[in-house]
Amino acid sequence: MSRTHTKIFMTLFFSIFAAVTGVGIVVPLLPVYARELGASGIAIGMIFGGFSLSRSFFLPWFGRLSDMRGRKPFLVAGLFSYFIISLIFIYAHSVLTLISVRLLQGVASAMIMPVAQAYVGDITPKGKEGVTMGIFNMSIFFGLSIGPLLGGVIRDRFGLGTAFGCMGIMAFIAFLFSFFFLPPTHSERLATIGRPPVRWALLLKDRMIISLFVFRFVYTACIGIIWGFLPVYADATFSLSSTAIGVLVMLGVSVSGTIHIPMGMLADRFDRKMMVVIGGIVVVGSLVLMGRARGFNGLFVANAVFGIGGGISMPAMMALAVMRGNRLHAMGSVMALITVAHSLGMLTGSLLAGAIMEVTQLRYAFFVGTLVMAAGIIQFYAGTRRVEVEA
Repeated sequence: MSRTHTKIFMTLFFSIFAAVTGVGIVVPLLPVYARELGASGIAIGMIFGGFSLSRSFFLPWFGRLSDMRGRKPFLVAGLFSYFIISLIFIYAHSVLTLISVRLLQGVASAMIMPVAQAYVGDITPKGKEGVTMGIFNMSIFFGLSIGPLLGGVIRDRFGLGTAFGCMGIMAFIAFLFSFFFLPPTHSERLATIGRPPVRWALLLKDRMIISLFVFRFVYTACIGIIWGFLPVYADATFSLSSTAIGVLVMLGVSVSGTIHIPMGMLADRFDRKMMVVIGGIVVVGSLVLMGRARGFNGLFVANAVFGIGGGISMPAMMALAVMRGNRLHAMGSVMALITVAHSLGMLTGSLLAGAIMEVTQLRYAFFVGTLVMAAGIIQFYAGTRRVEVEA
């Protein structure tokens, strides 16, 4: 990378790290807080999944607009909106209010993550897609690993209001990074500016994009099950503290983030499609372990294995997405579709687990997750078997 591109990369890395850390502080606490407010399993699913629902509607629009008008305006606007919305959480004292705020937060998020990933894709050197996206994804995974641990400690010692306040502070720091250190929009020089946008019909007929979409969907559905209901499961079944729950949620994402760089380097040298499949198989095994866990130690091991599976598959998957975005001259749109899959997966996983909680034991949600993940692996393998990978 050139010096300018390195500066852009570092700015995006620290901006996303700060924003995601703030979200990570609160997300593991929301299910338990909602339960204290009397929320049902479906309501908890909506609180957790409402974010993903609203984000899914706006992602394609913001992703395409960033292809046409540049990345910085959307990043800056999204991060500042995150800051304002984060502070509103302090005054959310009912289930309906929590759902409403999460819906608003999803709209703001639609301007942030896919646009940041598209920006990184724009400046990624050819042949380095795996390691570059692996390093960048560490900003997400480290933020989501540090955040839950901080959130558990903050709530145990200072209360939930302080945790919400910390989320707002982190969002504001992220806004400042992007506002002052990203270059002006006119200097981005996107190949897509001034060109007619690639038609959605073309993107949705691309077998590689569809296969990546499905894999990201099923993988994130499993994350939705874990993040949305592991705190409730650990609290109700094993009476674990908020700090212990924070450790469990932190573990999976921290393990995944730690191995993103070596797995990204591996993805630039070996079969990326096979790495996605292998990582998915490891995720299936982790969900079986999670459903069979009998306490903190079992959940600890299962979350670590889940992190390994994601760490193997995600850098390779994102490298394939970057290459497709470059090939089709639609980086923002491709990243938006991948993030839509992420959002819909989160929503589906959380609602599915909520429904299972209503009718039977919550433990069975993890076994259902294994079936969903296995189906996604089969589709990805079949869908990409004869697809050309080269950009």
